[in-house]
Amino acid sequence: MPRTATLHVCSDCGHSEPRWMGQCPGCGAWNTLVEERPVAALTGRAGGSRSAARGAAGTAGAVAVRPLREVEQVRVARLPAGIGELDRVLGGGIVPGSLVLLGGSPGIGKSTLTNMVMGHLAAAGRRTLYVSGEESAAQIRLRAERLETEGCAALDVPVLAETDLDTVLATLVAEKPDVCVIDSVQTLHAAELSGAPGSVGQVREVASRIMAVAKGQGTAVFLVGHVTKEGALAGPRVLEHLVDCVLQFEGERERTYRTLRALKNRFGSTNETGVFEMAQGGLVEVLDPSARFVGEATRKPGSVVLAAMEGTRPLLVEVQALVSPSEIVPPRRVCNGIDRNRLALVLAVLGRHAGVGTGTADVFVNVVGGVRVDEPGADLAVALAVASAARGVTAGGEDRPLPLACFGEVGLTGELRSVGHGDRRRQEARKFGLDPVISPESAPTLRQALKAALGAPAPNLKTS
Repeated sequence: MPRTATLHVCSDCGHSEPRWMGQCPGCGAWNTLVEERPVAALTGRAGGSRSAARGAAGTAGAVAVRPLREVEQVRVARLPAGIGELDRVLGGGIVPGSLVLLGGSPGIGKSTLTNMVMGHLAAAGRRTLYVSGEESAAQIRLRAERLETEGCAALDVPVLAETDLDTVLATLVAEKPDVCVIDSVQTLHAAELSGAPGSVGQVREVASRIMAVAKGQGTAVFLVGHVTKEGALAGPRVLEHLVDCVLQFEGERERTYRTLRALKNRFGSTNETGVFEMAQGGLVEVLDPSARFVGEATRKPGSVVLAAMEGTRPLLVEVQALVSPSEIVPPRRVCNGIDRNRLALVLAVLGRHAGVGTGTADVFVNVVGGVRVDEPGADLAVALAVASAARGVTAGGEDRPLPLACFGEVGLTGELRSVGHGDRRRQEARKFGLDPVISPESAPTLRQALKAALGAPAPNLKTS
């Protein structure tokens, strides 16, 4: 049987070539030619062509339209995943016929999470299918034996170790599972395309055909995806547009805590976050992460507790800082869990408006537990932790039995700006006895916040 002809189309200008080229002859862009099947090949099974498709579109009759208020809203019953933190992030459970893209670093626990979901669904009597292109069935069984518990029938999940797309789709149609896992989408390949598995054209073709089958028969599909060295999802950006939900599984392999957050969700909020802990028997839900982080917080200079918001949930995390004299020019700025540019902004405001200069010192900032905080309300915690480390003074005073809690956004002119859900942040801190809480309401400027947390500044504090 002859191979279906393919073209390489520029993703920037649309110029097409019969073979791949490093530079597009049309616009001069580099590495933008993507392998695609032409329209004639796509419509060949039905005897159509590009001109025939245009003719059919020109003779098609108009369809009656109606206002949105007259559209009947269909309530779809969601499938509980059996993991409360995952259900929270998804918006209340798994939607039948939806496509969920799960990304994360290698070894972070993506396969463990999907194995647990399949096991809980199988225990609840749902039809499941686990498709693996990276591991053999025997390797998956070894993991399933660890995860097998009373409410997780991981060993009852049917498994298919296959990388050919046509075989996977035929199995999906024959088995008609309620939920299916594809681990991972970068390992499947379509025979019609000549590109290697994981290439842009292959990933787009694989995702499109899986979506057509899944939505046609109402199967919810979890697509496990690779990430780049920068932490972004690998493959074409169109993959994120095709799916209904994009989940990011974050954390450090050396740490036990993992966070699951939604970057896109057509059926729920993108502000929810789930917290897990990696244990011997798999991932364990952390129902009260604030208690874990506050209990492990230190009472040393350079440590404060941030009252953050992760979606609708208040979360207390410890922020630590270390300020050390540097022999390197320029000095190092290293941070984990916060944006590096945000750290530079806070250090500049500290030096200009609060008299805490760090121009000749290395500054290290870490959010304990592998948690990542992206909200501006973390600015004040970073500023107080750095100032506490620079002075060598414990935030809140040596006689304070518990760590100091704070939140607030730092402005470029030295003022503190309010952030959302201030009452809920303070309530969460008071639940653990962290009172009073330094916030923009109690300290309108950064200088006042430093005075409340550390006392009067020491002479000759400024070092730059």
